[in-house]
Amino acid sequence: MVHPIPLQGSGVDRAGLYGWCVNNPGPLGEFLRAKRAELQPAQTQLAAFGSRRRVKGLRREELAQLAGVSVSYYTRLEQGHSRHASDEVLLALANALQLRVTETEHLLDLARSKTNSGPHAAAVLETPDRRSLDMLGFITDRPAVLLGRRNDVLGWNSLGHALIAPHLPFDAPAHEMRRPSLPRMLFLDPVFRGLFADWETEAADYVAYLRFITGKYPRDAALTSLVGELLIKDEDFSRLWATGRVGECISGTKPLLHPAIGELCVDFQLWAQSSNPEHRIEIYSYPDAGRINALLGAPRGSGLPEPGVPGIRQGLHEGPGAEG
Repeated sequence: MVHPIPLQGSGVDRAGLYGWCVNNPGPLGEFLRAKRAELQPAQTQLAAFGSRRRVKGLRREELAQLAGVSVSYYTRLEQGHSRHASDEVLLALANALQLRVTETEHLLDLARSKTNSGPHAAAVLETPDRRSLDMLGFITDRPAVLLGRRNDVLGWNSLGHALIAPHLPFDAPAHEMRRPSLPRMLFLDPVFRGLFADWETEAADYVAYLRFITGKYPRDAALTSLVGELLIKDEDFSRLWATGRVGECISGTKPLLHPAIGELCVDFQLWAQSSNPEHRIEIYSYPDAGRINALLGAPRGSGLPEPGVPGIRQGLHEGPGAEG
């Protein structure tokens, strides 16, 4: 997070302000520092990795040597004093730090956000794309959820609702004030939190994605507010955020503890619309789909949308067995 610089007259002297600047290098400097601390000399081409060391990971001069840049320039970059790093330098640092593809993309995003700084954009409610809703409506044989940039639920079919959030009203995605936020639910909703048998892994993946997406949209006020809220309200989120991990999980397996089914292992894959890649459809699959779909579809209750609910068409919610 970016902390505000103390204002004049606040009692902060020049030495205190200098200390603040050094200790608050901004997201780019924090990321470089964290990745440098993770990388051990033994993992690199450095010859003297066996000598006694007083720092965790690489020294600044060692990383500068591996990347082919001057120590003074790298130090300014890590401390937040340089705003004009070229892609060539950044890619050299990424190679020296042995970053993964997603981490390299994040590094470039952070550097570009420094050179394109500006005020935060007003929080804007995401509107589901018509084509994404149409695609979601075609999926009737397995759970599917339409997610926005911040992992808000923009829509779901009946199986998707029954799988991940049967305790919420079915029409919740159509209402601005009731739209489910999966990151908030994962940390602040005990029912949703209890759905995941391996909650720690799920939570770590969500936090890594939020850090990744904040690098792409540093002036998204709603995204900044979401991260700030979770940092304040949940110690687990603060702990995971402090690791600095960056990632984007587009497929995998989730072990669940579903209230109606019990233990269930589901595979998932995210599909992005080429015209609007910020909106992604998450599709789930599992063995013995017919039996499980029947179990998921049984407790319909008040989960159907009321007639005339704005935003999402009634046909979108029609899942298996809806006609009966």
